Amino acid sequence: MKKFFLLFCLIVISGCTFQTKHRGYVFPQDLETQVESIKTVAQLEENIGAPQVKTIYGDEVWIYYGADENYRGPLPLKYDNKTVLLVWVNGNKIKNIKVLHDEDLPNVIIAEEETKIPAAIELNALQELFNNIGRFSPAGLGQ
Repeated sequence: MKKFFLLFCLIVISGCTFQTKHRGYVFPQDLETQVESIKTVAQLEENIGAPQVKTIYGDEVWIYYGADENYRGPLPLKYDNKTVLLVWVNGNKIKNIKVLHDEDLPNVIIAEEETKIPAAIELNALQELFNNIGRFSPAGLGQ
């Protein structure tokens, strides 16, 4: 019985991984002081790099994002050290730069269920199977 309990504990403990992965940009520690000296798009791209997203409508805003993704075994995934850099661009000039950290960002909770699509057709497994009949050409016909 003790061997079984020891084996069980060993399996449970081995499932408890502690890992941190960085997602997005790796910003320098002194980001606020570095962005104060940036006045042109060329300086921005040289110091920070190309943005992840540029806005399409309204003012042109370049968006940079970085966060740490923490895996703690069976516990839920957690993000921390989130940083967002927003840069308002006008041609080759920088109009405004704003740095947001964890405490400045709203706490958004992602829902686990799927979003319903209006007018979507939902098929069960049997309907999906019969729906695919005739969609594929027989093997060897080269179509």
